[in-house]
This record gives sequence, C-alpha cells and structure tokens, in this order.
Amino acid sequence: MSANYILKRIALIFYTLFIVSVLVFGITQILPADAAVMMLGENATQEALEALRQRMGLNDPVWMQYLHWAGGVLQGDFGTSLRTGQPVGPALFSALGTSLTLAGFALVFMLILAMPMGVIAAIRRGKPADLIVSFISYIGVSLPEFVTATLAVMLVADMWGLLPPAGYIPLSQDFWGGLERLILPVVVVSVMMIAHVSRMVRSELVDVMHTDYIRAARLKGLHPRRVLFRHGLRNALLPTITIVALDVGYLLGGVIVVEEIFSIPGIGRSLMSAIQNRDLPVIQAGVMIMAATYSIVNFAADLMYAWLDKRIQYD
Repeated sequence: MSANYILKRIALIFYTLFIVSVLVFGITQILPADAAVMMLGENATQEALEALRQRMGLNDPVWMQYLHWAGGVLQGDFGTSLRTGQPVGPALFSALGTSLTLAGFALVFMLILAMPMGVIAAIRRGKPADLIVSFISYIGVSLPEFVTATLAVMLVADMWGLLPPAGYIPLSQDFWGGLERLILPVVVVSVMMIAHVSRMVRSELVDVMHTDYIRAARLKGLHPRRVLFRHGLRNALLPTITIVALDVGYLLGGVIVVEEIFSIPGIGRSLMSAIQNRDLPVIQAGVMIMAATYSIVNFAADLMYAWLDKRIQYD
C-alpha cells in the first residue's frame, strides 16, 4: 500500500467531513430554535436576548457563523450546550467512549458467534446444521431492537432476575459491575449483526469453496482444515469486512433505542436528547463526531482488505 493512497484517503476523509459540516450546519440553521432564547429562557428581556445574540455572533451572516464554528471545531472547541451551558466536546466524547465500549463488546461477541455459525452452515450446506443457522439468522433479522430489548428485560431481568434490567457503570469504576450491566445490551445489539454476518460468511464461503484455486489446493493434498481456513475463509472474509464496517455505523447511530431502554449514556442517546431540546451545538458536534468515526472505520476496512488479500493493491 503506497503512501500516496493513504494521503488520498486522508484527504477524502477531510473532504467528506467538510461536506457533512456544511450540511449539518445549514440544516441546524433552519431549525425553529433561537439559541439566545434557549439559553436565557422565554421570559428574558429583549435587551438581554439581543446582547447575547451579539456576543454569540448570531447576528452575523450565516457564512461567517459557519467559519467561526468550523474554526472552533478544528481547534477542538465544539461550542457550549444551550441546555446545560457546559462545553459540548468533553460530554460528547465521554458519550462516544460509552458507545464505543458497547460497540466493541458487541462486535467481539458477534464475531465469536457469527463466524463459526457461518462456517458450519457452509460446510454442512443443506443439512440440519445449515437449516438451524438459517432459522436463527431469519429470526435475528426479523426482530427489531426494541422488541429484542423488551423481551430480554422482561425474561432475563424481571422474570428470572439473572441480570440488572438497566443502568450503566463505567468499567474504570467497577469492571465486573459494569460488565454485568453490559451483557444484556450487548446481546440485544449483537442479534441482528450475528444474523447478517453469519449469512454473509456462509454465502461467500460456499462460493469460494467451489473456485478453481480451492480445487487446486485440494489436489495438492493440503489438509482440509488448511484449505478451509487458510484459503477459503480468508478470501470469504473480504465482503464480510464491508458488512462489519457498515455495522459500526449502525452501532453508533442505530442503537438509540437500546441505549434508551437500558439507560446507557451513549452518543446516540445524547444526540436524541439534543434533537428533542433543540440543542444545536450538541447536534452539530454529535453528527460530526459520528461521521468522523464512521469514515475512520471504513478506512480501516480498506486496510484490512489489503492485509487479507495480497492481490489487492492501492495506488
């Protein structure tokens, strides 16, 4: 992989973030919310509101407001929350850390289950094991997160009392207590991803195992396990990486319901609260942080492609 390609991808990431910043700033500008009223309240005098607008630069042209906001973002200053009056950056990065913790455990749990399920279904194609994996996958795809989460809380937490129903404890404060409260949300978030990834692994591995180079490897007398894992699974994983990278975006922005049900202070829940309260700086910063994270993950997926398949060369 050439340094020129890496530089081009980094430039593409910055260009993407620039487009996202223009869009999110423009959209938030047309929302029916007055930052001065949000901060001072509806009973504030007109003089106080006008003074605050002048101090915050709200009377400046939109393009000047954008440059001021973008300049602050480049320096790590995402502004001040209209609802809490606190800096946006530290709160959102803390929420992002919480979401990434949930996402990290969910990805690991998903891969531990989905990869073997896909491999077993592929090598036992048409047999009971394949049918069982397919049935589990269809169930996982068909159940929305709020249904899975509600059932998990009702059965595991309320009826059986095996795990806490909700709440979040940072792992740095109490590792085992925090891990105990993460089990249910991790399982709920992983259900749909397990279904997607196991089906993708099965489909790709079935196709790969019927290619000419797999037949050639078998004719050379290689051990069937080596043929399966060294040659077959390695090439079947390439499309799976794309699914996993897309799932990271889903994990960051699509688990709002799960974070809400289990009272997890993640970035999805913070962004939803900001939208409900018309907290424009939090909305802007939240979208930018999620877009940056998603862009970096997709870049990492491209690097993984080249590592798994040496035939892929990026110029």
